[in-house]
Amino acid sequence: MRARRKRRQMAAIDQINVTPLLDLTFLLLIVFMITMPLMEYGTNISPPEMNSDKLPEDNFKSVTLTKNGTIEFDKEVVTREELTAYLTRLKETAPKTQLLLRADGSRTYNDVIELMALIRHAGFDDVSLVTQAEGK
Repeated sequence: MRARRKRRQMAAIDQINVTPLLDLTFLLLIVFMITMPLMEYGTNISPPEMNSDKLPEDNFKSVTLTKNGTIEFDKEVVTREELTAYLTRLKETAPKTQLLLRADGSRTYNDVIELMALIRHAGFDDVSLVTQAEGK
């Protein structure tokens, strides 16, 4: 006679197995108990204060990007090509000249970056951005 295999019937479980949930809870509790005391000793990172009211007094030139997109070099309206020529000549004759870049707040970030790239292409590696102090 052949042995008949009995089929096991799966019975429904009427209780929730909470063991994995408790394991996770205790693991998180231990992790937070270890990491919380270390959180007090974090590094405080704050940007430097930008409250300098003084501009360099000698040997500087300014480039301004106005609200309507025109470029001024020492208060004289110039084109991009003229600005490149002026800056290249200035770098050859007075290499220690500091360049200050002003831009209207309504201009896009990309416009300012393009102007900075133009200035760097003319040979000026160090360009100072002039900002307006708060409340003025």
